[in-house]
Order: sequence, then C-alpha cells, then structure tokens
Amino acid sequence: MKKIADLFLILTLTAGLSTGCSKDREDPPAFPPAESMKIDFSNFDTEKKHSSYYLSKGIENVNWEFSALVAGYWNSIIVTTLAIPVITFNLALDASPVYVNDKTWEWKYEAKIFTATYKARVTGQVRTQDVEWKMYVSREGSGGFAEFLWIQGTSKLDGTGGQWILNHSSSYKEPVIQIDWTANSNSVETVKYTYVRVLNDSRVDDPFRNSYIEFGKKSGSYNAYYSIHYFNGYDFSDMQVEWSTTGKQGRVKCAEFFADDKWHCWNGNYINVICPD
Repeated sequence: MKKIADLFLILTLTAGLSTGCSKDREDPPAFPPAESMKIDFSNFDTEKKHSSYYLSKGIENVNWEFSALVAGYWNSIIVTTLAIPVITFNLALDASPVYVNDKTWEWKYEAKIFTATYKARVTGQVRTQDVEWKMYVSREGSGGFAEFLWIQGTSKLDGTGGQWILNHSSSYKEPVIQIDWTANSNSVETVKYTYVRVLNDSRVDDPFRNSYIEFGKKSGSYNAYYSIHYFNGYDFSDMQVEWSTTGKQGRVKCAEFFADDKWHCWNGNYINVICPD
C-alpha cells in the first residue's frame, strides 16, 4: 500500500509540474507594430518636393524649408543610426519562436541587409503588465562585431503603448535614442524620439542630449503634427509643425526663428501663403 501511495504522489506531482509548465508557456507574446519605431517624414522630403514641383527663382518657401530642415536632422539620425537595428528587429516576425523559460520566448534568425549578414536573437518575456523585449546582434566578416544588446524595450499587454531604447553601436554600447509610443485599437497614434546620449564620440558632453521630436495624428484640416525641441547650435529652440497628409499644406510656429509666436503657412506646392484665420 505504501508503494502505491508513493507512486500516486509522484504521479500527482508530475501532473502538477506539467500543468504549471504548460500554463507558464502559453503563447508567445505579440510583437509591437513596426510603426512604433517610425516617424513619418514623407511630407518633408526635399528630393521628392523638388522633383514634383519646380521652385522658380524668387518664390518664397522658407516656412516649409525651415520645417524640412529641422525634421531632416531627425530623419538623418534614422538613416545613419537606427536603420539597421530597426530593420533587423522587424525581421524577427519571419522567425519561429522557441520557449526558453520563465515566460520568455526567443527568436533566432539571420538578417541580410545591404551586403552584410547579421545574426540576431530577440527575447520577449511576458511580465505582469507588459512584455520586456531585447535584441542581441552580431556580425561576422569585414566590419564585424561580437554580439551586443542593440535594442531593448517594453510594450503594454493591451498593445496601447510602450518604449524602446536603442543603443548606439557595438563600439559605443550606450543609449542614444529613446522611443515612446502610444496606440489605439487601429494604429499607432504618437511616436516620440528623445536623444539621450550623454557623451559623443569624442567623449565630451553631447550638446544634443534631451532634444526630441514627437509625431502624432490629430483631427482637422491639419491631421498630423510634430512637436520639436532641438539644439540650434547655440541653444535649444521649440517649434510646432502641423500639416495635411493628403493636401500637403501646413504651418509652422517657432518664436526663436520667426521672432514671433504666430503660425507661418505653406500651400500644397510648399509655397508661403498667408495663414487662414
């Protein structure tokens, strides 16, 4: 009888462990939308604008040009610093996850970008109120580097927002951009880049630290906006930009640049116009 009781106890414990393991694993967490890392700069693409409309000598377009200049600085950061890690992270969607432990899943895959091949692994740990994400990347061959943590962040379990921290590079394994985002049931609503790097490559205080650009959607004739805090070479300035994503007309406000607190507008051809009341 004792042997039977012991066997029953073992079977009971085994069943409990199996049930706990199954409950712990459940399903892999859903990836945040790719748009959570992206700001739309399409209306401030100088190459596209000049190819679609020829600005004759003497035509005033400083309102749009100023907005494009400041937005273009942030767009250049995306191209030079964020492009590869962001593309690499989003390629994890094509990989198959494997359960590790402690409600953590892992995606391993290779990302071929331009002429280089990167080896990546993304982990997602389901916690009480959010999912913690980490992406480790290495590269072999010319220009190669050992594995390091390139992106980390969190996303709320209900999908309404989160935050990303992107480290600079394998040479400078330190935060450079913080991305905060919000979303509704249909799409991402706001994306904010904050430049958080403390020291630049020369290892002195980075003057651009704490500058930011926030992109969002809104109702009305101007249905998109930027809220920007930027370093102008001497000090920080603040500006607001609003535009129509369909008609391309917009307006900008920046007291430091225009020497007033009024809106300055442009039409669908990017030419200065008097702002409507």
